[in-house]
Amino acid sequence: MESQSNNLFRFNASMLRLPKSAKLRAFGVYLSGALFAIGFWSLIDSAIYSKSINASDVHVTFIDWIPFLCSSFGMLIVNSIEKSNLISNSNNTDPFSSGNLNHAWAARIILFLGFSLLAGGLAGSFMVFILKYLMKHYTFPTLGMGVSNIVCNGCIMFSCIVLWLSQNIEDEYSYSLAL
Repeated sequence: MESQSNNLFRFNASMLRLPKSAKLRAFGVYLSGALFAIGFWSLIDSAIYSKSINASDVHVTFIDWIPFLCSSFGMLIVNSIEKSNLISNSNNTDPFSSGNLNHAWAARIILFLGFSLLAGGLAGSFMVFILKYLMKHYTFPTLGMGVSNIVCNGCIMFSCIVLWLSQNIEDEYSYSLAL
């Protein structure tokens, strides 16, 4: 008979650990910055195209910027939380030390809200694309403004994920000091 473990899933979390490397961390940070720059520039490019070259009556307005703002705030929230704040030490038997558990749950809720803002920004860009550009049967130079909004929010979401993962890679020379 197999022994029951307290794991929720069949696989062990140690299989998912990223390798410890300062170069990998630096590459992730640079890749994240490049993705954010590509996303931001695609939205700026469509706004400039909308106001200067576009011959139609459709322009990039504040409605097109709302998903970008949601994604940017989500990225700011997600990357403000450290991985160590998400893990609670519930093995403590002291009944008056529930502050660590509450701290971990608060960090998890804030992380969930950040990812919800990211997902809402991406979903919002799809909704703006469908309602503003696709439903009115615009041709592709005008339709490209909606596509660039989707590209912008997708790049910001991937940028956030890459940055969070690369920030939480431990260095080979980092020490965990605990009292």
